[in-house]
Amino acid sequence: MITCIIIEDQAPAQRIIKKYISDQGDISLKNVFSDPILALEYLKDYQVDLIFLDIHLPKLSGLDFLKILNYKPLVIITTAFQEYAVQSYDYDVIDYLLKPISYDRFSKSIDKVKKVLSSEKSETDKSSLLVKVGYEYVSVDLLDILYVKSDGDYTFLFCMKEKHMVSLSLKYWNENLNKKQFCQIHRSYIVSLDKIDKISSGMVMINNQELPIGRTFKQTLKEKIRDLGI
Repeated sequence: MITCIIIEDQAPAQRIIKKYISDQGDISLKNVFSDPILALEYLKDYQVDLIFLDIHLPKLSGLDFLKILNYKPLVIITTAFQEYAVQSYDYDVIDYLLKPISYDRFSKSIDKVKKVLSSEKSETDKSSLLVKVGYEYVSVDLLDILYVKSDGDYTFLFCMKEKHMVSLSLKYWNENLNKKQFCQIHRSYIVSLDKIDKISSGMVMINNQELPIGRTFKQTLKEKIRDLGI
Protein backbone atom coordinates (compact mmCIF):
# COMPACT_ATOMS: atom_id res chain seq x y z
CA MET A 1 0.00 0.00 0.00
CA ILE A 2 1.38 3.41 -1.04
CA THR A 3 0.87 6.12 1.57
CA CYS A 4 0.40 9.71 0.43
CA ILE A 5 -0.75 13.21 1.27
CA ILE A 6 -2.17 16.00 -0.90
CA ILE A 7 -0.96 19.60 -0.58
CA GLU A 8 -3.38 21.68 -2.64
CA ASP A 9 -5.31 24.85 -1.75
CA GLN A 10 -8.04 24.55 -4.39
CA ALA A 11 -11.02 22.45 -3.30
CA PRO A 12 -11.97 21.24 -6.84
CA ALA A 13 -8.42 19.98 -7.44
CA GLN A 14 -8.42 18.29 -4.03
CA ARG A 15 -11.64 16.47 -4.89
CA ILE A 16 -10.33 15.24 -8.25
CA ILE A 17 -7.06 13.91 -6.83
CA LYS A 18 -8.87 12.27 -3.90
CA LYS A 19 -11.27 10.57 -6.34
CA TYR A 20 -8.41 9.30 -8.51
CA ILE A 21 -6.57 8.00 -5.45
CA SER A 22 -9.71 6.17 -4.33
CA ASP A 23 -10.13 4.64 -7.79
CA GLN A 24 -6.58 3.24 -7.68
CA GLY A 25 -7.34 0.99 -4.74
CA ASP A 26 -3.78 0.50 -3.50
CA ILE A 27 -3.03 4.06 -2.35
CA SER A 28 -3.78 5.17 1.20
CA LEU A 29 -4.48 8.89 1.53
CA LYS A 30 -3.28 9.94 4.99
CA ASN A 31 -4.09 13.65 4.96
CA VAL A 32 -5.00 16.68 2.81
CA PHE A 33 -3.53 20.15 3.36
CA SER A 34 -4.37 23.56 1.97
CA ASP A 35 -1.56 25.13 4.01
CA PRO A 36 1.99 23.88 3.23
CA ILE A 37 3.22 25.01 6.68
CA LEU A 38 0.80 22.59 8.32
CA ALA A 39 1.99 19.88 5.94
CA LEU A 40 5.59 20.47 7.04
CA GLU A 41 4.54 20.10 10.67
CA TYR A 42 2.75 16.86 9.85
CA LEU A 43 5.78 15.45 8.04
CA LYS A 44 7.96 16.01 11.10
CA ASP A 45 5.97 13.27 12.81
CA TYR A 46 4.80 11.07 9.94
CA GLN A 47 6.49 9.69 6.85
CA VAL A 48 4.67 8.98 3.61
CA ASP A 49 5.72 7.45 0.31
CA LEU A 50 4.27 10.12 -1.94
CA ILE A 51 3.19 13.77 -1.98
CA PHE A 52 0.84 15.35 -4.52
CA LEU A 53 2.09 18.93 -4.45
CA ASP A 54 0.68 22.09 -6.00
CA ILE A 55 3.16 24.87 -6.83
CA HIS A 56 1.06 27.98 -6.16
CA LEU A 57 0.24 27.74 -2.47
CA PRO A 58 -0.37 30.30 0.30
CA LYS A 59 2.60 31.30 2.49
CA LEU A 60 5.08 28.98 0.74
CA SER A 61 5.40 27.86 -2.87
CA GLY A 62 5.58 24.19 -3.70
CA LEU A 63 9.18 24.53 -4.89
CA ASP A 64 10.21 26.35 -1.70
CA PHE A 65 8.44 23.61 0.24
CA LEU A 66 10.69 21.03 -1.42
CA LYS A 67 13.79 23.04 -0.53
CA ILE A 68 13.16 22.83 3.20
CA LEU A 69 11.58 19.37 3.47
CA ASN A 70 13.76 17.28 5.81
CA TYR A 71 13.31 14.00 4.01
CA LYS A 72 12.31 13.39 0.43
CA PRO A 73 9.33 11.19 -0.33
CA LEU A 74 8.37 10.82 -3.98
CA VAL A 75 6.67 13.96 -5.29
CA ILE A 76 4.17 14.46 -8.09
CA ILE A 77 3.69 18.13 -8.96
CA THR A 78 0.09 19.11 -9.77
CA THR A 79 -0.31 22.55 -11.30
CA ALA A 80 -1.95 24.60 -14.02
CA PHE A 81 1.35 26.28 -14.93
CA GLN A 82 3.59 24.47 -17.40
CA GLU A 83 6.48 26.94 -17.10
CA TYR A 84 7.71 25.42 -13.82
CA ALA A 85 8.19 21.94 -15.25
CA VAL A 86 11.94 22.13 -15.96
CA GLN A 87 12.69 23.82 -12.64
CA SER A 88 10.68 21.25 -10.69
CA TYR A 89 12.80 18.38 -11.99
CA ASP A 90 15.80 19.95 -10.27
CA TYR A 91 14.10 18.70 -7.09
CA ASP A 92 13.86 15.12 -8.39
CA VAL A 93 10.07 15.12 -8.65
CA ILE A 94 8.80 11.91 -10.20
CA ASP A 95 6.23 13.56 -12.46
CA TYR A 96 4.57 16.85 -13.40
CA LEU A 97 0.80 16.79 -13.93
CA LEU A 98 -0.89 19.71 -15.64
CA LYS A 99 -4.42 20.62 -14.59
CA PRO A 100 -7.00 19.62 -15.54
CA ILE A 101 -5.59 16.16 -14.81
CA SER A 102 -7.05 13.20 -16.68
CA TYR A 103 -7.35 9.85 -14.94
CA ASP A 104 -5.24 8.17 -17.63
CA ARG A 105 -2.37 10.62 -17.07
CA PHE A 106 -2.74 10.23 -13.30
CA SER A 107 -2.49 6.44 -13.63
CA LYS A 108 0.72 6.72 -15.63
CA SER A 109 2.24 8.79 -12.82
CA ILE A 110 1.25 6.18 -10.27
CA ASP A 111 2.87 3.48 -12.42
CA LYS A 112 6.13 5.47 -12.21
CA VAL A 113 5.76 5.66 -8.43
CA LYS A 114 5.23 1.90 -8.16
CA LYS A 115 8.32 1.16 -10.25
CA VAL A 116 10.51 3.40 -8.08
CA LEU A 117 9.13 1.99 -4.82
CA SER A 118 9.55 -1.55 -6.10
CA SER A 119 13.19 -0.81 -6.95
CA GLU A 120 13.78 0.74 -3.52
CA LYS A 121 12.18 -2.25 -1.83
CA SER A 122 14.55 -4.66 -3.58
CA GLU A 123 17.46 -2.61 -2.26
CA THR A 124 16.21 -2.46 1.32
CA ASP A 125 15.33 -6.17 1.29
CA LYS A 126 19.00 -7.06 1.30
CA SER A 127 19.87 -9.51 4.06
CA SER A 128 23.19 -7.84 4.88
CA LEU A 129 25.20 -4.65 4.49
CA LEU A 130 28.94 -4.19 4.19
CA VAL A 131 30.09 -1.49 6.62
CA LYS A 132 33.50 -0.12 7.51
CA VAL A 133 34.50 -0.85 11.10
CA GLY A 134 37.88 0.68 11.90
CA TYR A 135 40.15 -0.25 8.99
CA GLU A 136 38.12 -3.27 7.93
CA TYR A 137 34.85 -3.91 6.16
CA VAL A 138 32.43 -6.15 7.99
CA SER A 139 29.30 -7.82 6.67
CA VAL A 140 26.43 -7.14 9.07
CA ASP A 141 23.41 -9.44 8.98
CA LEU A 142 20.43 -7.09 9.16
CA LEU A 143 18.37 -9.69 11.00
CA ASP A 144 20.94 -9.58 13.81
CA ILE A 145 20.62 -5.85 14.45
CA LEU A 146 18.79 -5.02 17.69
CA TYR A 147 19.06 -1.25 17.43
CA VAL A 148 21.19 1.60 16.11
CA LYS A 149 22.38 4.42 18.34
CA SER A 150 23.68 7.76 17.10
CA ASP A 151 26.73 9.30 18.77
CA GLY A 152 27.83 12.47 17.00
CA ASP A 153 29.31 11.60 13.61
CA TYR A 154 29.25 7.88 14.45
CA THR A 155 26.62 5.24 15.02
CA PHE A 156 26.77 2.10 17.12
CA LEU A 157 25.18 -1.08 15.79
CA PHE A 158 23.98 -3.22 18.65
CA CYS A 159 23.62 -6.75 17.30
CA MET A 160 22.66 -10.07 18.85
CA LYS A 161 26.22 -11.00 19.79
CA GLU A 162 28.38 -7.95 19.13
CA LYS A 163 28.54 -4.18 18.82
CA HIS A 164 30.09 -2.17 15.99
CA MET A 165 31.04 1.50 15.85
CA VAL A 166 30.82 2.86 12.31
CA SER A 167 31.39 6.29 10.78
CA LEU A 168 27.88 6.49 9.32
CA SER A 169 25.07 8.81 10.35
CA LEU A 170 21.66 7.81 11.63
CA LYS A 171 20.30 9.30 8.40
CA TYR A 172 22.26 6.67 6.45
CA TRP A 173 20.58 3.87 8.39
CA ASN A 174 17.17 5.48 7.96
CA GLU A 175 17.68 5.45 4.22
CA ASN A 176 19.20 1.96 3.94
CA LEU A 177 17.30 -0.17 6.44
CA ASN A 178 13.99 -1.77 5.52
CA LYS A 179 11.34 0.65 6.76
CA LYS A 180 8.94 -2.19 7.50
CA GLN A 181 11.48 -3.89 9.74
CA PHE A 182 13.09 -0.87 11.42
CA CYS A 183 11.71 2.32 12.96
CA GLN A 184 13.27 5.48 14.33
CA ILE A 185 11.92 5.99 17.85
CA HIS A 186 14.10 8.91 18.95
CA ARG A 187 16.50 11.39 17.35
CA SER A 188 19.30 9.04 18.51
CA TYR A 189 17.77 5.58 18.06
CA ILE A 190 16.48 3.24 15.36
CA VAL A 191 15.16 -0.13 16.53
CA SER A 192 14.36 -3.46 14.92
CA LEU A 193 10.62 -3.84 15.46
CA ASP A 194 10.65 -7.60 15.86
CA LYS A 195 13.34 -7.37 18.55
CA ILE A 196 11.19 -5.25 20.86
CA ASP A 197 10.48 -7.07 24.12
CA LYS A 198 8.27 -4.44 25.70
CA ILE A 199 6.85 -0.96 25.15
CA SER A 200 6.01 1.03 28.26
CA SER A 201 5.50 4.69 29.07
CA GLY A 202 7.98 6.51 26.86
CA MET A 203 10.33 3.52 26.63
CA VAL A 204 11.14 0.54 24.43
CA MET A 205 12.80 -2.51 25.98
CA ILE A 206 15.20 -4.48 23.77
CA ASN A 207 17.57 -7.11 25.13
CA ASN A 208 17.21 -5.69 28.66
CA GLN A 209 18.06 -2.19 27.46
CA GLU A 210 15.60 0.68 27.91
CA LEU A 211 15.55 3.06 24.95
CA PRO A 212 13.62 6.36 25.00
CA ILE A 213 10.76 7.10 22.61
CA GLY A 214 10.80 10.68 21.34
CA ARG A 215 7.49 12.52 21.35
CA THR A 216 7.52 13.14 17.61
CA PHE A 217 8.16 9.47 16.84
CA LYS A 218 5.41 7.92 18.99
CA GLN A 219 2.69 7.88 16.34
CA THR A 220 4.92 6.39 13.64
CA LEU A 221 6.02 3.63 16.01
CA LYS A 222 2.41 2.94 16.96
CA GLU A 223 1.39 2.67 13.28
CA LYS A 224 4.25 0.34 12.38
CA ILE A 225 3.55 -1.90 15.36
CA ARG A 226 -0.10 -2.04 14.36
CA ASP A 227 0.73 -2.83 10.71
CA LEU A 228 2.98 -5.71 11.80
CA GLY A 229 0.34 -7.04 14.14
CA ILE A 230 2.72 -7.00 17.09
